[in-house]
Amino acid sequence: MYDAMSTQRIRVSKNSTKIHVLGSVDELNSFLGIIVSMSDDKKLGSILKEIQKNLFTIGSIMAGSNLRFYNSSTKKMEKIIDDLETSLPALQNFILPGGNSIAAHLHMARSIARRMERSLIELYETESVRPQILTYVNRLSDFLFMLARQVNFEKGTQEDVWIGRKG
Repeated sequence: MYDAMSTQRIRVSKNSTKIHVLGSVDELNSFLGIIVSMSDDKKLGSILKEIQKNLFTIGSIMAGSNLRFYNSSTKKMEKIIDDLETSLPALQNFILPGGNSIAAHLHMARSIARRMERSLIELYETESVRPQILTYVNRLSDFLFMLARQVNFEKGTQEDVWIGRKG
């Protein structure tokens, strides 16, 4: 790993928070690759590959590179979230993660993204993390949730509603 302020290599424990963040980024990126390989939807594949590229950039920055990460990536994602929210049936209850195979995998990617975000927040409590990265990672799990809903909707797969105990 490199020190962000110089080109000097530094040693980092494999159990450090930064390494946990990098591992989570890699895990999500790999899982998205599985989804891309399973899906024949070229539009979805293109969206997921763009996320993968963003995750590589984020991982590189977290490892000490001087790459930039722009708010435009988050704004683009938020625009798609807004478009999906208006085109999908409104949720009245929580839904169970699942549906068809691609949607179920997107729900799993969403939970990996949430774990990645928790690791990143833990790192943020002790080190500087670029705000653009924090915002992107925060919105990513919502984005993956909406993509899962869209895939189920397009395939005509019914979402299973969870209704808690009454009273």
